[in-house]
Amino acid sequence: MLHENNRRSVLACLFTACEDEFRVSIKYEATDGPGVCWLAPEQTAGKTRPYVFTQGQAVLNRSFFPCFDTPAVKSTYSACVKVPEGFTAVMSANKWDRRKTDNSFLFTMERPIPSYLVALAVGDLVSAEVGPRTRVWTEPCLLQDAKKEYDGVIEEFLTTAENLFGPYVWGRYDVLFMPPSFPFGGMENPCLTFVTPCLLAGDRSLADVIVHEICHSWFGNLVTNANWGDFWLNEGFTMYAQRRVCRELHGEAYTCLEAATGMALLRQHMDNSGEDHPLNKLRVKIEPGVDPDDTYNETPYEKGFCFVSYLAHLAGSQSRFDAFLKAYVDKFKFCSVIAEDALGFYLEYFPELKNKGVHKIEGLEFEKWLTVPGWPPYLPDLSAGQDLMEPAERLASLWGAEPLDLGAISEADIRPWRTYQTVYFLEKITELSPLPGGNMEKLVEQYPHIVNSSNAELRLRWALIVVKNQYRPGYPHVRTFLRSQGKQKYTLPVYRALQSGSEETRALATEIFSATSQQLHANVRNYVKKILV
Repeated sequence: MLHENNRRSVLACLFTACEDEFRVSIKYEATDGPGVCWLAPEQTAGKTRPYVFTQGQAVLNRSFFPCFDTPAVKSTYSACVKVPEGFTAVMSANKWDRRKTDNSFLFTMERPIPSYLVALAVGDLVSAEVGPRTRVWTEPCLLQDAKKEYDGVIEEFLTTAENLFGPYVWGRYDVLFMPPSFPFGGMENPCLTFVTPCLLAGDRSLADVIVHEICHSWFGNLVTNANWGDFWLNEGFTMYAQRRVCRELHGEAYTCLEAATGMALLRQHMDNSGEDHPLNKLRVKIEPGVDPDDTYNETPYEKGFCFVSYLAHLAGSQSRFDAFLKAYVDKFKFCSVIAEDALGFYLEYFPELKNKGVHKIEGLEFEKWLTVPGWPPYLPDLSAGQDLMEPAERLASLWGAEPLDLGAISEADIRPWRTYQTVYFLEKITELSPLPGGNMEKLVEQYPHIVNSSNAELRLRWALIVVKNQYRPGYPHVRTFLRSQGKQKYTLPVYRALQSGSEETRALATEIFSATSQQLHANVRNYVKKILV
């Protein structure tokens, strides 16, 4: 044990050493770990060659390479990745090259990023340009689908976001469509977003889902939460930014409708967990030894969105808050921040609001937003979405009635509806389920375009309706859906519905999980095991 004087001497030596530049070389070997996912050929889309990818968020890259695995620390990096012939390596880097003599790929990220955003994938990968600064990467069997889905689309998203939040600083914005077992909708690795192949709906109906990942280029990647207890800084600001971009692209009504579906998810989560659950605070206390991923839920996304919407409301106009967001990004770019940094800058930017004491309004105190669990004390005005919500609600109520008024139902042609209006309709059907006897059969007959859809958002809702109604002819759909993808936000709700149903649906859950567990990411597999206990 060092005495006080000795400790001071050691610290003095350390600080002296830090005045000079020095290089540390560490030899290490990464074996099986949660941050590196090795896939057998049968777990890929092409099913011919193995695949490996990394998933760093939140604290998994420590199993990939030696690092300060905290978002408070940012650095540049370079890497040389040697792979067997016939394989291609890609990384979250703004420069890359291939050395053909030994099939090595050389990467450099010139912008400082936190360790969780260092990402690697190696597989049978090919690419196609879909914009002036964007290419899509996929396994060969998905390339044409990806090119068709996103050709000319992403640049519009990028330029809209740039107009709102400032320059896109990362150079390229490429998209890697992952194998079906990828557990997330998307992972915002800079320069190379990893996304689920579920986005390849065939009709561009899910193309704008990628707007969320694009917005992380400013909120999360450029300005980063300094610790995972303030995760809402990444996700709440990004949800707001996503909907701000979508308002420019699709209008107020549709954006409010999409936000309403997000609020429904938050309501469902809080009903399941209990509003007073400590994880339903914006600022979460993560105890030593606790994996931040285990604190993951809808709260930082949707309650965070509500808090940012409240800040926009206080600003008084959209243009004033847009200007603040741009200034916030410019102020803290390449930095990691805590809530006090963001909120302090907000009050500095709007001194008249600070003088009014808006941060201390009873019941809406900024501190209360951060530290008190439960439903958001302020909800944004989503009334513009009523023109789209009310027809969906009326139609759903007809399907909950007995006897059915098929004449009134047939008058509503929902085929032209966009994805989230149909999602909203199916959510209302789910709430009314189980439907009166015979209604499910008529529902199937009326909407074959939903039953047979390749849109994953619709497939998820249809699976939940099938389970809640214990509609046996629909069980093959449930099996196929759970076999075809491993996205956490799709997989877990279906297993929860199966497990909370009848003895028959619980047996179905066990059967499907037994057949598909090895194709799931380790985290998702463990979560499903907990559900099925």
